[in-house]
Amino acid sequence: MTPRLLADAVLLLHGFFILFVVAGGVLAWRWPLVAVLHLPAVAWGGWISWTGQECPLTPLENRLRLAAGQSGYEGGFVQHYLLGAIYPEYLTREWQIGMGVFVVLLNLGAYALLWRRGLRRSRGSRPRA
Repeated sequence: MTPRLLADAVLLLHGFFILFVVAGGVLAWRWPLVAVLHLPAVAWGGWISWTGQECPLTPLENRLRLAAGQSGYEGGFVQHYLLGAIYPEYLTREWQIGMGVFVVLLNLGAYALLWRRGLRRSRGSRPRA
């Protein structure tokens, strides 16, 4: 594979990972075992947002783009690819923290509903005396 194709693959992987972090709790409603992968992904995504760290996929993509003769970019994946489409121009550290909190709370809500559904099912399947 050429460095450009690898960079594009990393780009797609990064995008799908972010989508999974944001909406994976919904997948867990349908397939509860998804939670085994999703919960650590949410923890990672929250940590990256809250601490302002850079995801390792961003420098990997940049190195591959440079190896392919393309230009890399400054900042993270979200700032480079999604900022103009999703986030306001005035994105601040507080906004990033708030978005991280929102994603975690959204998924906590999804898992709370999933857990509640499981409790109802387990109560309904118990033998009655």
